[in-house]
Amino acid sequence: MLGSFYAYLGVAIAVLFSGYGSAYGVGLAGRASAGVVTEDPKKFGQTLILTALPGTQGIYGFVIGMLMVFKFAAVPGPIPVEAGLRFLGAGIPIGIVGMLSAIAQGKVAAAGVGIVAKRPEEAAKGIVYAGLVETYAILAFIISFFLYNAINI
Repeated sequence: MLGSFYAYLGVAIAVLFSGYGSAYGVGLAGRASAGVVTEDPKKFGQTLILTALPGTQGIYGFVIGMLMVFKFAAVPGPIPVEAGLRFLGAGIPIGIVGMLSAIAQGKVAAAGVGIVAKRPEEAAKGIVYAGLVETYAILAFIISFFLYNAINI
């Protein structure tokens, strides 16, 4: 049973932490976007992109979590402790880095919304700035994916 506990904990870390960070980051950018759109509704499309960007980390965590669930759900009987610890290890990179990068990306995206407010023709620069933060979430996703693929049950 301890192996199953560790495996489910790995899923929870991947999904909950990255999901929390994404919700927080989208909330930061969304508040800034709402203020801009209140003044100029035509800027909705530009601010929507910046608001949505921090949500991707939650998707990455969800994908890793679902892959892990599908893998250990197919195992007849209890999950060995060693395999459970490997699932836990696979969930940690995207869970922790996903959470932190989504929050940071939300802050950068909110600043990008400020660019849209004053100089809408420069919106792409705000998107690029926010996209740079995404790099670290992608790296964490790749590591979690490699760790997941290394698990043999």
